[in-house]
Amino acid sequence: MECIYIEVLAPMAGITDGTFCRGLLTYGFDMVTLGGYNVDAATINAGQKILARGRPEFDVAEEEFINHIQEQTVLINDQDFWNGMISVNLRSIMPEPIIEISKLKTVDVVEINAHCRQPEITDLGCGQELLNNPSHLEKFVREVTKKAKSQVSVKIRANVPDVDISKIITAIEHAKSDYVHVDAMKPGFDHADYDLIKKSARKLPCSL
Repeated sequence: MECIYIEVLAPMAGITDGTFCRGLLTYGFDMVTLGGYNVDAATINAGQKILARGRPEFDVAEEEFINHIQEQTVLINDQDFWNGMISVNLRSIMPEPIIEISKLKTVDVVEINAHCRQPEITDLGCGQELLNNPSHLEKFVREVTKKAKSQVSVKIRANVPDVDISKIITAIEHAKSDYVHVDAMKPGFDHADYDLIKKSARKLPCSL
C-alpha cells in the first residue's frame, strides 16, 4: 500500500476552534482539527471542573453541540482557496455522541480521544485511560467505525507507563479506524520518540 503523508493541525483543548483553524489555513494544512471537545454530560461536567482550576477547555452545552460544530465548520469552509478536511476530536464515555457528530456533512473525520490525561477525564474511563483496556478500546472504536458517516481517527498517547503501544495500535487497526494519531512525545526530551514512530510505521500499512 502506498503511504500518503498529509499535514494535519492537531487539536488543543480550549484553543483550536473554527476561528483559530481558519487563521492557520494559509500554512498549507491538508486537515485541521477542532477540539478536543467533551460531548456527553459526564465529560462536559469534567471539562467544567478542569476550567475551574484554570486549564483551557471548551465549554459547550450538550444540547448545543451539533449547532456549535456546524458553526465552527462554516467558519473554516468559508474560504475559497482552501479545500482540505475537517476533523473533530471528541471525548465521550460512549460511542453514540461521536457517531452523531460524524453525520454532519461538513465533518470529514471524527477523532476518538484516547489521549487526554487530565484526571477529571481519566476518572471517567475516557481519554488516556482507554489505553489501559485495549479490548474495551477496540470495542468502542469498532462501534464508531460501524456506524459513522465520516472517516474515523483515534488519538493516542505514547510512552504511557504499563501500556504496550503495539497492542493498542493492533486493537485500533482491528476496529477498522481510518487513522491512528500518535502523540509521540518522549518524557524528558525536547523531541519526539523517533524509535516509536518507526515501530508504529512498520506496524501499520500506512502511518501518518
